[in-house]
Amino acid sequence: MKHIIIRTDGGARGNPGPAGIGVVLEDAHGKVLEEHAKFLGVKTNNQAEYEAAILGLERAKHLEADSAEVVADSELLVKQANGEYRVKHENLKPLYARMQVIVNQIGHVKFRHVKRHENKHADSLANRAMDAGE
Repeated sequence: MKHIIIRTDGGARGNPGPAGIGVVLEDAHGKVLEEHAKFLGVKTNNQAEYEAAILGLERAKHLEADSAEVVADSELLVKQANGEYRVKHENLKPLYARMQVIVNQIGHVKFRHVKRHENKHADSLANRAMDAGE
């Protein structure tokens, strides 16, 4: 069984505005396997959060994970992914659908909300991506 922890963060300066994402993939013992900082162009904050989760899940699938935990400081993303909130915004529906396809391909995926200060590595990568794109 290969379990991967995916720490994600997305942000936009302005909302919408220049957006970036940060993704850190760790093995079950907390060893960093990969990290990504990517500039997205103009997006909303919530779109960036989804893009970060999607990239993390795609990379976990590529690394042949059969279970994953997505750790994010976006309460909206986590509650929508866990089925607690409906996805109402039209610009998030296709991202949610894309994310669900990958979740189903991996099999066992859990989404967990953390406070921003518990997500510093992914946050710093997202900020690096936004700084590079501006």
